[in-house]
Amino acid sequence: MARPATSNPATRPPLRRWCQRLLAGFICCCLIFLGLAAPVQASLLDDRFDGNIFALYAGNGSLVPPKVNLASSMASHNVSLVLFYVDDSADCKQFSSTYSQLQAGYGRAADFIPVNADTVISDESYPKDDPRYYYKGQVPQLVILDQQGEVIWDEMGQTPINDIDDRLRETFDLLPREQSEMLQRRSVNEVNVELTPQR
Repeated sequence: MARPATSNPATRPPLRRWCQRLLAGFICCCLIFLGLAAPVQASLLDDRFDGNIFALYAGNGSLVPPKVNLASSMASHNVSLVLFYVDDSADCKQFSSTYSQLQAGYGRAADFIPVNADTVISDESYPKDDPRYYYKGQVPQLVILDQQGEVIWDEMGQTPINDIDDRLRETFDLLPREQSEMLQRRSVNEVNVELTPQR
């Protein structure tokens, strides 16, 4: 009677041991990687770099890079809203939502030009059609230039959106807020709100 063909017992155990060692090594590497990987902790209230503040905290990644530069905006006689910011500032993270809301209301009539303040070299001089000309060394800083290129707003820090809206209404010759449709805040998520008509 013929015995069934089997694999060579001398080669089988080393192959099995090699596969077991490879699997054990892979599992160890995975455990080490998972142990070393820190959880992502993006926070609106700290000065850590989390990424693009407009995408993360304003829900509007379309602001960076800006669609136009200040020189072309001034040549077109458009209102320009220049925002100096850095991605690792709690104040800038919080103000990014206000800037995004302004774009929602005035984005078709004005040019929004966010400028990372880290790109400004302090001892260099810039022409008036370069946004860095208007930087004063603190963030967030919002500078609004009217259709003639004159500065009509230059504020640093957190500024209420209604104050900025009032100045823009004057610039665009719009009705005062009291005479237009009243809007109320509606929470979109834990960071962003939107303005909707009152019911």
